[in-house]
Amino acid sequence: MRFSEYRINPEIKNNLEAMGFKRPTDIQYKCIPPILKGEDLLAIAQTGTGKTAAFAIPVVHLIHESKKSARADAIQCLVMAPTRELALQITDVFQQISQKTRVKVFCLYGGVDQDPQIARMEKGVDVLVSTPGRMFDLHSQGHFDLKQVEFLILDEADRMFDLGFLKDIQDVKRLLPRKHQTLFFSATINDRIKKLAYSLVNQHAVRIQMSPKDPVSKNVRHSVAFIEMDDKRFFLERLVKDHPEAKMLVFVRTKVRAERVHAAMLRVDVPTETLHGDKEQLERLAVLQRFREGELRVLIATDVSARGIDVPDVEYVVNYDLPDVAENYVHRVGRTGRGERKGDAISFCSTEEKPMLAEIEAYIGKPIAVATIDRKEYAETIRLTEDVGDKWRDIMKEIDQAEPFYKKKKK
Repeated sequence: MRFSEYRINPEIKNNLEAMGFKRPTDIQYKCIPPILKGEDLLAIAQTGTGKTAAFAIPVVHLIHESKKSARADAIQCLVMAPTRELALQITDVFQQISQKTRVKVFCLYGGVDQDPQIARMEKGVDVLVSTPGRMFDLHSQGHFDLKQVEFLILDEADRMFDLGFLKDIQDVKRLLPRKHQTLFFSATINDRIKKLAYSLVNQHAVRIQMSPKDPVSKNVRHSVAFIEMDDKRFFLERLVKDHPEAKMLVFVRTKVRAERVHAAMLRVDVPTETLHGDKEQLERLAVLQRFREGELRVLIATDVSARGIDVPDVEYVVNYDLPDVAENYVHRVGRTGRGERKGDAISFCSTEEKPMLAEIEAYIGKPIAVATIDRKEYAETIRLTEDVGDKWRDIMKEIDQAEPFYKKKKK
C-alpha cells in the first residue's frame, strides 16, 4: 500500500512525497489506521523504523480536518519527550508533515529564554512538543492550558521512565480532559515498563510489537573488533581516514572521555566536535546542525545523543567505548541504518570490556559478528602512527592532568 492510497489530506500526501515517503514502514502501516479510528495505542518498535511519522501523520490529518480556520484556538495534541534533542527532532517531523495544512506546531524546552517561547505560544499552537520541565513551568505560570487536548503522545516512553518522569506523566494525565487518546511509543519493553504503560492507556488499547526477537534493525551491519584501550585512538584515526567522505557518530562513556578523544583526533588532523551534557543547550543545537548539514563529519558523543536523534546519512556508528548499559547498545547503533538506508556499526572492545560485551550479546539474544584483525594488521595500524607516538603520550598526559580542572570548571 502506498501513502497516496490513504484517506488523508492531499497536502499531507504531497508533504510525504517531498520527504521521500512513498510506502509506510511496518510500524506506520500498523499504527496509522487505529490512530485514525481514535484508539489508544501501545507500540514497541526498533529505533529507526519511522515511529515519529507513525503518529505524526494521522494526528496532523485529524487536527487539520477538525479545524474550521487557520487560527489555532487551543492545544489539541501534547507530545512528551525525555530530552530536548528528541523534542526538536519530533517537531521537525511534525512541521514537515504539516506544511500547508492548518496545523501549527511548536517545541517547548528548557535551557533557553522562556519569553520568546511564551510569545510564540500566545499566537496559537495545535501540536505542542515538550520536555516535562519547561512545560510544567509555563503551565504553572498560566501561559496555556491543556483542557482541550485530544491526543497525548509519549515518545521514547521507556527512557522517560528511566529518567524519573513517571510522576510528571501521571500529573499531565490529570490536567487533560477525561476523554483523550493516549499513544505510547517505545523502542524497548520489559515487565516493569509494560505494567506502567498499561496503567496509562485504556484497557482496549491496541498493542503492537515489532521484531521482538532482534532489537537491532536489519538495516544495521554491526560487528565488534577486539582492540586494547590504549590502541583505540589509532584505529579510530585509521577508520576516519580510510573513509574520508563518511559521516560518523562516535560514542564514548563519559564527558571527560569525549574531550580526551576529541583532543587526540585533532592532534592527528582529524576534525571532530563533541556533544555531551556539559555543553550549553544552544551549543549542542549548533553542533547537531553542523553534523546534520555535513559541515561536521565526525561527532564524538556520550549517550545523551544515543536516542531519538535522526541525523541523515550517518554511515558509521563507532562504539569507541562499550556502553555500561546493554540496552544503550541498541539505541547507539540505531543512529545508522535508519528508514530504508543501510548502515554500519563497529564496536571497539578492550580486554576489560569483555564482560560488557557478554551483557550486550545476552540482551540482543545472539553473538555480535567479530571483525577479525590479524596481528600484522594490528601492528601496522599502530606503526602507521608510530612517528607521533611520543606526541600521543604527551597529549594524553596533558589531558589526564587537566581532567580535575575540567571537572571543577564544569560544576
